[in-house]
Amino acid sequence: MIRDALVLTHRGLIHWRRNPMVLVSGLTYPIVMVGLFGLILGSAMVVPGGGEYAEFLMPGMFAQAMANGLLTTSVIVATDARRGVTDRVRTSPVSPASVVLGRSVTDLVNSVFELIVLVACGLAIGWTAHGSLPAALTAIGLLLLLRWAMVWLGIYLGLSLTPEAAGMGWMVLLPLTMLANTFVAPEQLPAWLGVLAEWNPLSATVSACRELFGNPGADGKVLPAVLWPLLIIGVFAPLSVRRFTRLS
Repeated sequence: MIRDALVLTHRGLIHWRRNPMVLVSGLTYPIVMVGLFGLILGSAMVVPGGGEYAEFLMPGMFAQAMANGLLTTSVIVATDARRGVTDRVRTSPVSPASVVLGRSVTDLVNSVFELIVLVACGLAIGWTAHGSLPAALTAIGLLLLLRWAMVWLGIYLGLSLTPEAAGMGWMVLLPLTMLANTFVAPEQLPAWLGVLAEWNPLSATVSACRELFGNPGADGKVLPAVLWPLLIIGVFAPLSVRRFTRLS
């Protein structure tokens, strides 16, 4: 299974190399948001407890970019199903688990490049990681764990939806990723929105990254940033394999 997954991962990486605009388009939104909030609107933002807004913002932008990768995954998977690529793979002597695993690893590798670009953008607007190197690497690991969880959700949605329907997923994804502690602290939102933001899995990763990076807005909690993604993976990884094997 591992060998098959590596072969399919290589196939996915070749797809990214031959279609670089897919990667570029995926980076456009977070880069624009960094410029908009970090440089234009950031001067009017107040961080609870004090601190620079750029340092409050960037952990949220890292996490939001990882969550937004869900849309790219679901569209690619749905497109493969529409074009018959998925059917050809299903007729091959490979494990269904290796197919979806290969897809997930491909998108995870791509996410590393996204993080590198966003870290460069953050440094350009004044963000700095004040924590230790092990703490910073732990934060990066939590971001990639969130991305891997979103990959499995994206695979399941891509196997269940048409490419057109998957492409419209931003209409749901955008408000869900905005309704978190990404741009403002939950206590600065209306009471009921603040409660929803605190229970958003994205908020758990953002808070943990702020804590590990030594940035303002941290609440000292790291464990929820591990538990939420593991819960999502535990639900949607087996569902994705089951969905793949039952495609008509």
